[in-house]
Order: sequence, then C-alpha cells, then structure tokens
Amino acid sequence: MKVIVTGGTGYIGSHTIVDLMQNGFEVVCIDNLMRSKEYALSGIEKITGTKPVFHYIDLCNKDATFDVISGHKDAVGIIHFAALKSVGESVEQPLLYYHNNVDSLLNILAAVKEFDIPNFVFSSSCSVYGNADELPVTEHTLMQKAESPYAHTKQIGEDIIRNFSKVHSSQHILLRYFNPIGAHPSSFIGEIPIDKPNNLVPYITQTAIGKMQQLTVFGDDYETRDGSCIRDYIHVCDIAHAHTLALQHLLHKENESNIEVFNLGTGMGVSVLEVIEAFEKVSGQKLNYTIGPRRAGDVVAVYADNTKAEVRLGWKCQYSLEDAMLSAWNWELKMRELGL
Repeated sequence: MKVIVTGGTGYIGSHTIVDLMQNGFEVVCIDNLMRSKEYALSGIEKITGTKPVFHYIDLCNKDATFDVISGHKDAVGIIHFAALKSVGESVEQPLLYYHNNVDSLLNILAAVKEFDIPNFVFSSSCSVYGNADELPVTEHTLMQKAESPYAHTKQIGEDIIRNFSKVHSSQHILLRYFNPIGAHPSSFIGEIPIDKPNNLVPYITQTAIGKMQQLTVFGDDYETRDGSCIRDYIHVCDIAHAHTLALQHLLHKENESNIEVFNLGTGMGVSVLEVIEAFEKVSGQKLNYTIGPRRAGDVVAVYADNTKAEVRLGWKCQYSLEDAMLSAWNWELKMRELGL
C-alpha cells in the first residue's frame, strides 16, 4: 500500500517513513528541503534497506503539487507534515508562516479532492490549546487564543480540514502532538537543525558538544514547580508509530466519523530544567546554561491526556525521557562524525 508523506525528509517525517516502511507500506516522500537535508533519505535506507521515492517540490506551488500527486493516485493516504514550526521565527515573520503553512495545506487538500485520495492524516500540535484552563488537556479541551502565528496556523489548518471533511468523502485524523525529542536508536536519522536550533533538545546537545557556547533557559519565574516552562516531551519514534497506527485505523474503518482528533503525548509534564538534568545524567556532560527572560509566544505549561490514543489506536509510549535524551546525544555525536 502506497502512502504519500509530505515533509518526509524532516525530523518527524523521516522517522514516520521508517515506521511506515517497517510496517509494510510503500512510501512516496515530498519535500522542498527548506528546513531539512536530503541526507535523511540515506539514513532511512540504512535502517530499512530501501530508499523511498522522493519528489523535490514546494507544496505552495499548486501546479507542481498536482503534477506529483497525479502520478500517485493509487496512494491509500497522505500524511501531511510539511510546515514551518519555529514559534520564535513565526513571531518575527508571521506572513512567511501563514503563506507556507496554510497555502501548502490548501494545495494538498485540493489534490486530495482532485485525485480522490481516501485518507488524510494531519500533523497538528498541542500549541492549538494555547494557555489551557485545565491540565492535562484532552481532545475536548477548549482552544484558547493562539500564543504565536505558528500555533494559529495549526488552528487554521484544523478548521480548514474540519470544513473540508463536511463536503468530501475522504477520512481525516488530526494528530496533536506535544514535544517530540530524541532520535532513532540506530543514530542513522534524527533532528538536523538548519542554522541555529529552535527546539530545546538540539540546543542542549549542540551546547554540550561545543557548537553553541551556552543554552538560554527562557524564564524561571513562571508559576511552575521550578519556575521554567513545562511541556510533554515525547520520543520521536513513539510519535512516528502513532502515524502508522492512525493510518491503519482509517484503513480498517475503525474511525467513528470522517474526522477524528488524537493527542500524542506521554501524559507527563516535564520542566525545561528537568530536561537539562536528565541530559546531564545520561550523557555525563555538565551543561553550560543561563537563565534569560521569558520568550514571546511561549505557553506556560501544557501536557496531554493521551487516553483516547491509547484506547482507540492501541498506542503506548515505549521510550522514557532518559531514553530520548541519550538517543539525542548519540545522534549529535553521529552528526559530528558525518560532518552534518
């Protein structure tokens, strides 16, 4: 069975391709390599023994999108990752984020309609909840005002798909994942930040290995147990496997409606300072970090109630925080060896 994965050379996309291929799917990868490297395809091949078909296009180009999808009309589904994802950058360049994240979604959904692709899985985010009134958040937790243009594009994306689902026969799943970290245990793929890292864990590993001089923790005066922001950090391989299960859920017609939402998180909130402590423990490295001011766009605390995904998809997290931090450190060492 053929699956189209957009943003497939990216961090979560590449790990999901591995999981799909290891579960019997044929994968077609689409990416414009704006925030990723083609090396991911080689890493996928090293793990699975097969390199996925790759199309280098920008999904904001509707004609190019249609040209590619028309050649894969036999696909059983599309998993749509392709999007820009930096909270800070989205605050600085909102128009870039609205253009890239919304236009690409509109074009891929137009292709779903044109070529009658039956299943669609969307990469959403816990950022859609904003500063939630209740924790942990469930799929029924009311969304608050988006704290960044990035988060707003995910809210808009969900609304677009929800409205599309009312008039088209395709089946849809929205996966709201929390904070993916870590790397594949093989160290053949992982997160490859372009320029300065935007996420906490690659910033930690780059500081430990000497690429960055110092890590800044953005705020220690939040109303949390140690003053730093709290997130639900989840191993990327656990996130990846949930996409395979979501697609199988649709293929087996186990969905209750033609659009369903699932949280993907561990169910545990971990602070930034606790992540640093876990890294120091598994790596044996003392991290050079300082406390800085709060960062615009950051939510104070958010973590998941993952009961629905566990019950309906049969999904459970297999990796701990320490597993994730060790795999991230091993991947950083591997990147140094590869010159990435």
